[in-house]
Amino acid sequence: MIVVDVNVVAYFLVEGEKTAAARELLQRDPDWRLPALWRHEYLNVLATFAREGGATIAEAQALWRRSIELFGPREQSVDMGSALVMAAENRVSAYDAQYIALARQLQTVCVTEDRRLLKIFPALTRTMQTFGAA
Repeated sequence: MIVVDVNVVAYFLVEGEKTAAARELLQRDPDWRLPALWRHEYLNVLATFAREGGATIAEAQALWRRSIELFGPREQSVDMGSALVMAAENRVSAYDAQYIALARQLQTVCVTEDRRLLKIFPALTRTMQTFGAA
C-alpha cells in the first residue's frame, strides 16, 4: 500500500513522458491510497490542461470520469489535525500535508514527483522511480 500524490495520478492518466513510470508503479504496488482532496486537485489539472489546449473539453471530461472510476474507491480519510500541524511546522501547503499525513497515518510512503516534498520529507516520500528500488 502506498499513498500517491495527485501528480502521479495525472501522469498515470494523461499520456506523457512519465506515463510509463506511473503505470509501472501501479504494477509494482496496485494498492494506491489518496486523500479526498485529490479530486479537487486533479480537476484543476484537467481544467488547466484543457484551457492550455492539451485536450478538448470532451477529452478532459473522459479523463475525469476515468479517474473517478479508478481512484475514487481508493480514497482514505486523513487526520486533518495532523495535516495542519505538519503543514505549519514544515512550511508546506495544507494540501500537500494531507498526502504526507496520510502516508504517516497508514505507515507507508507517499509517492510523488514534487521535489520540495521529497526534500522536506525524505523518510515519508519516494519518487516513482525510487519506490521499490533495491
